[in-house]
Amino acid sequence: MRRYTCLSILMLLALVSSVRAQPITDVRRFVLETRANLEFLANAVAGEGVRPEAWTFNVNDVSSPTFIADLWFDLEQIADQIYGAGVRPEAWNGAPATSDAAIAARNIRHDLELAADQQFGAANRPDNWRPAPPLVRCDRAVQNLAKTLDEAFNYNLQTPDTTANYCNVVAGEVEAQVLRLVLATPEAEARLPDLILAVRGDLERLADEEFGVNIRPEGWKANKDKNSPTLLSDTFLDLDTLANTELGLGRRPPGWIGLLPNAAALAYRNLRHDLELLANELGRVPRPRGWQGVDPLAICDPMVQNLAALLAQVYGFSTAEIPLGGGFCRDAALAANQLAEQPPALEGEGGEQAEADRFVAQSQYAFSYLDPAATQYMGVMPPGTRFKAWYRNFGESTMMFVSGQDFAVFVDLRWTTLPPEIFQRLPTLEGVKPLTFCDASWCNGPGPTPTPTGAGAIAALLNAGTPQAAPSVQEIQAQKTRVSWNNIRVTYLLDNPTTRTAQVTLEICTDTSQTVCEPVLKVFDNALGAPKPVLSQFNGLNVYEFPYGYSSNLIIEGATLFSPDVWISDPTIR
Repeated sequence: MRRYTCLSILMLLALVSSVRAQPITDVRRFVLETRANLEFLANAVAGEGVRPEAWTFNVNDVSSPTFIADLWFDLEQIADQIYGAGVRPEAWNGAPATSDAAIAARNIRHDLELAADQQFGAANRPDNWRPAPPLVRCDRAVQNLAKTLDEAFNYNLQTPDTTANYCNVVAGEVEAQVLRLVLATPEAEARLPDLILAVRGDLERLADEEFGVNIRPEGWKANKDKNSPTLLSDTFLDLDTLANTELGLGRRPPGWIGLLPNAAALAYRNLRHDLELLANELGRVPRPRGWQGVDPLAICDPMVQNLAALLAQVYGFSTAEIPLGGGFCRDAALAANQLAEQPPALEGEGGEQAEADRFVAQSQYAFSYLDPAATQYMGVMPPGTRFKAWYRNFGESTMMFVSGQDFAVFVDLRWTTLPPEIFQRLPTLEGVKPLTFCDASWCNGPGPTPTPTGAGAIAALLNAGTPQAAPSVQEIQAQKTRVSWNNIRVTYLLDNPTTRTAQVTLEICTDTSQTVCEPVLKVFDNALGAPKPVLSQFNGLNVYEFPYGYSSNLIIEGATLFSPDVWISDPTIR
């Protein structure tokens, strides 16, 4: 008699024909092709037509109530022969504890591909092997990050299926979205300096334990200045020094990241992860007195941390009830993945109506406009006025298109009750030009925005939405020397493959050798009628974001030089 070690797998029996939208759109075909591949693998492992004694032989009856359960059960028997009884690789998903047929099939196919890698080699498959979307081969947390971004934020993966190192590239893509939506929000960034300084403090505490109080190896940076632009990099170097001194040159514990991304939030996460890992490796359990790292997730795999952060925002996920100890990261990963695979309704049980209600909010003295550039002012929307948000403007703009009973206008997010995370889920205005009108009693335009008499909401909104006058090229040319794009030294800090943009610092130079240069102080984009925003500072230089390729119709200014254009290289040709 066949026995299933996971009772929940029997919940799959009625779900093959009723599935939410997933990357796997035709579940019936997908499970049949997965079964065919399992039979090819069984032939290679056990011999043509030879099967284990408990084999189900449920090969093509997809209407069978136990078809997916039998698929999993037979794969486990073959895995016993490939790896040894009860032995599985770390990335193995195992019994799918879900009632969603598409997710169960996806997780089984992931394990099948792992077994096939072991049998045939990672890049090899038999000629008759049925291919699957490359996402099914990725880590479970990466797949569930993509799933949650799709379902909660309407974000579709941009990485082509033919991309080399597909799963690594997708991992970078979904991490960039978590950074944008969760880790790099104004609230999160406001907390970062203190968190980074806490890592520095804990590194010094660990060094005191290993070397002695105030005793440090040669070259130790000891940077404890919260406002220092090199605090992250100096902490990274000192952590590396401590690891080399105590473990041996280049020797690191399993799971060590050892990378310092340009994004401060990711750099902090990597430093905290590796510091906690090193403390464990050095036997500092419990931690030294005064240790400030208190989040047990910090030592877990970065993709699990990303998934937990995204689920915390969307569904209120928490690890508070998960017991601490050696199995914490395993249990946290399991809990996060199971929530992502079987999420609750976004707003109770209201279905489509509840989802629509998420975009309903109220005005808080919002200025209204007929255009996203905020040039056709229509009046102040009274506080408490309800509206539904439909679209958001591009980039960092906080303007959005909203409608109510007798108006359809643009307002600024900051003067409404709509949460920023809901705003981020709105589709952009790309390819859309909504019809605007304002017939409400408070509408009195179009006209110019009232001139502010002091600081406050009006001034902030005016400065954010009203285009600035373009600098006069004639005036600039009378004072500065014009050069071309190949006189501009570009330092690449962060690439975003999704938007095909790069964050860079710019220096403008006297000639193409780029030896005598000065910092770029400001950039004006004539096409947009607005200055390029300065995203941050790096080594004393302004950080800007540009699309890949050649950009013209700009005014890029240094102290004595200016240029109308710049070239930003695609990372594949740098």
